[in-house]
Amino acid sequence: MKKNIKKSVKKNPSKKNMFDFRIGFGYDIHRMTEGRDLILGGYKINYPKGMLGHSDGDLIIHSVCDAILGALNEGEIGVYFPPTDLTLMGISSGVIAERVLEILKKRRAHINQIDVTLVAEEPKIKPYYEPIKKSLAKVFKIDENRVSFKAKSMEGLGEVGRGEAMICYAVAGVILK
Repeated sequence: MKKNIKKSVKKNPSKKNMFDFRIGFGYDIHRMTEGRDLILGGYKINYPKGMLGHSDGDLIIHSVCDAILGALNEGEIGVYFPPTDLTLMGISSGVIAERVLEILKKRRAHINQIDVTLVAEEPKIKPYYEPIKKSLAKVFKIDENRVSFKAKSMEGLGEVGRGEAMICYAVAGVILK
């Protein structure tokens, strides 16, 4: 026969010294098209094709913004920058990031880390790892050592594998004070 043993757990009576750590996930996909600039993470790459989109098509910044908004439970960038608003046509993704940073500040929060994976067949992204990482750190106003950026290919499979599109996944760790 087992004895009923009561275990005590101390609760922290003071929440003022605690912080709220949250994680958000972002995703974006854009088709590639001739005649547009290829801007990835705020960094312009010399390439004959760019991203088709309502804005400048920077799917890296878009997915990071969605990850940050997700961590804050504040929706996604389409809520703040609807694709139906023609006055926003061609808007810089940097402007989108600035708005997300304003929301972050209003919520008394800051970015702890961002982790980004770009899925692209072309152009080869590895030569651009460092400039994209530096640009992301600058855009989101965090130290470079808090930005992880990498790229993968689809090994020739699907529209991404045929070089017709790119996909980006992002995770953001956010701390609320």
